[in-house]
Amino acid sequence: MKLSKNNLSRLDADIALPAYTVESTRQGIAHIGVGGFHRAHQAFYTDALMNSGEGFEWSICGVGLRPEDKAVRDALAQQDYLYTLYELGDTPDTETRVIASISGMLLAGDSPQALIDKLASPDIRIVSLTITEGGYCIDDSNGQFMAHLPQIQHDLAHPDQPRTVFGFLCAALARRRAEGTPAFTLMSCDNLPHNGAVTRKALLAFATLRDADLHDWIKHNVSFPNAMVDRITPMTSAAHRLKLADEKHIDDAWPVVCEPFVQWVLEDKFVNGRPAWEKVGVQFTDDVTPYEEMKIKLLNGSHLALTYLGFLKGYRFVHETMNDPLFVRYIRAYMDLDVTPQLASVPGIDLEGYKDTLIERFSNQAIADQLERVCSDGSSKFPKFTIPTINRLIVDQGNFERASLVVAAWALYLKGVDENGTTYKIPDPRADFCQALVADDALITQRLLQVEEIFGVAIPKSAEFVAAFEQNLNDLRTLGVSGTLEKLLANRL
Repeated sequence: MKLSKNNLSRLDADIALPAYTVESTRQGIAHIGVGGFHRAHQAFYTDALMNSGEGFEWSICGVGLRPEDKAVRDALAQQDYLYTLYELGDTPDTETRVIASISGMLLAGDSPQALIDKLASPDIRIVSLTITEGGYCIDDSNGQFMAHLPQIQHDLAHPDQPRTVFGFLCAALARRRAEGTPAFTLMSCDNLPHNGAVTRKALLAFATLRDADLHDWIKHNVSFPNAMVDRITPMTSAAHRLKLADEKHIDDAWPVVCEPFVQWVLEDKFVNGRPAWEKVGVQFTDDVTPYEEMKIKLLNGSHLALTYLGFLKGYRFVHETMNDPLFVRYIRAYMDLDVTPQLASVPGIDLEGYKDTLIERFSNQAIADQLERVCSDGSSKFPKFTIPTINRLIVDQGNFERASLVVAAWALYLKGVDENGTTYKIPDPRADFCQALVADDALITQRLLQVEEIFGVAIPKSAEFVAAFEQNLNDLRTLGVSGTLEKLLANRL
């Protein structure tokens, strides 16, 4: 059955349907970057709130700034912006639900002015973002906004014809300021440390270059709550769409597939109202830092620890790595010995139970999470998810065997061929740059570890880390992935 508003009543009885009509809602949130994660997370929570009978003034207007967003908009528009959230897990407590919290989508390419008008509208009280780690234009090596980028320079030269997220935000906020409209909350839902603070830094840096008075107004009127977001959401594949059609009889042009687990910890810092998300499971807190550090170092750091090794071994799905006892032992050792001692206590969280849950989530065979997805953008992910752990190990004079293996595996992964001789492309905007760093085996250490924006300054200066890194490189080349893990785990005993 083709998914549409008119066909909702014809769907199978086990499909959870919206308990509200789109006509009963109005848009209060504009979300920039309508990908799978947004639809499995923020839109999911907003839909749940509306299903409870409230929050109807917080419907979401999707926003697309990239040319490829047109395909997203067209897929959703043809089915009245409805989509299926298809939970996949190894236990029977999964749900298939039609989500209706997104009620439209605007494309910058269609009309920049219409998008500015929407963002400047008094009805829009929250603007949220999922623009990926690299979308904030912050140089990881020094924490500075990269104002030299051509797209940023374009928006500074043409403030009424913006192309970037910061250009559009400043154009809309300038309009709101001029018209006496209250500011909105700018809420990042991207998976990066201190995402609200990063958003604030980037927007204020851009605004300083555009209009000093606007900078001051934004600084005093816009809020930027930090958030910890979590739900494993693989790329929707043709196989997923066929599985949904076969098992649930829904013809959905763009369903979202995700695990049953979902978590959102959010600072309660909103300047213009917010949905009562706490009624549907969102945890509000004054300080998200301990939750954020736990998730980023344990989940994201462990994801990177297994993904490049797994790819080199010839695996292509996360659950395949977790079916390998060597990988499970390695990941658990990395969590227990390298990461956990660095973490502060987290209110309401049992860290041992959290780690057990991560192993279960990584082992979810039904979701078939692609290693390629986790591998992507490694040059942006390493500074956020792995390097802080290594830097702390340097300070604490810890053991580098396991953490240096993460970097060594990435270095060999960048060569584009696994240990079975299968070639693959590197899904990273800086792929050419990164691959050039590892082209000469004799110079990998010198070239790769010296890239300050990825590795910082402490790592290449640590003789102990460099020695462990080079040993793991040699072991991976001579012993292979399994042999390297066997040696490393034997050394632990």
